[in-house]
Amino acid sequence: MPQIQEPKLIAGNANQPLANAIARRMSMHRGVHMKLVDTRVERFNDGEIFVEVFENVRGEDMFIIQPTSNPANDNLMELLIMADALRRSSAARITAVIPYFGYARQDRRSKARTPISAKLVANMLVSAGVERVLTMDLHAAQIQGFFDIPVDNLYASPVFALDIETHFRGRMNELMVVSPDVGGVGRARELAKRINAPLSIVDKRREKPGEVAEMTVIGDVKGKTCLIVDDICDTAGTLCKAAEVLMSNGAKEVHSYITHGVMSGPAVERVSNSVMKSLVITDSIAPTKAVSAAPNIRVVPVAPIFTQAILNIWAGTSVSSLFEADTLSPIYDGTYAAE
Repeated sequence: MPQIQEPKLIAGNANQPLANAIARRMSMHRGVHMKLVDTRVERFNDGEIFVEVFENVRGEDMFIIQPTSNPANDNLMELLIMADALRRSSAARITAVIPYFGYARQDRRSKARTPISAKLVANMLVSAGVERVLTMDLHAAQIQGFFDIPVDNLYASPVFALDIETHFRGRMNELMVVSPDVGGVGRARELAKRINAPLSIVDKRREKPGEVAEMTVIGDVKGKTCLIVDDICDTAGTLCKAAEVLMSNGAKEVHSYITHGVMSGPAVERVSNSVMKSLVITDSIAPTKAVSAAPNIRVVPVAPIFTQAILNIWAGTSVSSLFEADTLSPIYDGTYAAE
């Protein structure tokens, strides 16, 4: 087997800007020009996906960068077919870098005769030849157990903590971290610990999916600058309603930190017209033009943390070290140094 000199990156169509940003940062880290493997990903007239890799990948350590965001089915099939093409081309190892893991919300049987689609997707990835998964803020941490291969789940909270310390400098004692539901308390508590802030919860009761019947604030938010923390913002209905409830309970300001900006349907319009002063999302999902143009939506990059995680996996060193502020701060120095 030829000696592996550098990790090799390949990307589908789901988030090319993120893939290119990772390649640029890797070039800086390694001191050599790194580019995405030359690949053709196209569709036949009936919608079938075809992949052709134009470079030799025999014996190489391959990293496929492909979130399975909207259109989820197309992007998932691209990922599976690329993995199969690399496996049949004798790649030494295939790691799927999935910044946003679609179908993660279907992680259990919520009622009779329903699927566990997250497990199905895990089985498909392994069958296609994926030997390791790198993702960020899985909707449910137990999804890691659906795989019989290593899964590295990065967290956005250290990145958000750096952003908060920059943008709320001098006001840190005013902050209150808020979980928009009971299920997300663990995620919110993690960020609250990092910035040494108290924690509150918005308890919501749903009559049916997509509709929120009632919301109650647990905790005193009066006079506080509230930071709502969650993993996914889809249509933003719950998020905007939670912001209104917090303001009606005496909050001074409301900001939101959400890892994955799915931003379906009326989401951008709702956020733009809401009482929230800002919504901060990552670029795990490629922002649309509407998201980029929204005055109160800001995007923080995840290329730095994913680049370092890829390099650590390639070198066989710790990925969990990236959960610590001391390790992550130097990686993001250039991002926040000018602010």
